[in-house]
Amino acid sequence: MDIFTRIAEDRIKDALSRGDFEQLPGKGKPLELEDLSHVPEELRIGYKLLKNAGVIPEEMQLSKEMVSLQELIALCKSDEERVPLQKRLNEKRIRFRMLLESQGLADSAVFAQYEQKVRTKLEGDG
Repeated sequence: MDIFTRIAEDRIKDALSRGDFEQLPGKGKPLELEDLSHVPEELRIGYKLLKNAGVIPEEMQLSKEMVSLQELIALCKSDEERVPLQKRLNEKRIRFRMLLESQGLADSAVFAQYEQKVRTKLEGDG
């Protein structure tokens, strides 16, 4: 056992004896493991870091906005209402594509699968 492992073990034992772990949220309940199979493996750590910090990745925010705009467009009764929303949707799509291209993801096979899963989930088709 190296020195760092020993120090960590000693600190954990001290905290246990003081009862520091008694009031933790979720104590006695099973862990809620998140299914990240829809997120490409190389993006999972970054995704978890952002999620735990309460930050949503820009591409996810854009995806949500695009879905909201699509829903609004479907509710429009006239072209007068529909055209400005369609323009905003097209701008969001262009920004989304540019963002993916800047990350080198726009043309990858992994991204194509990821994109389809995200779209399906956000659009409620699956």
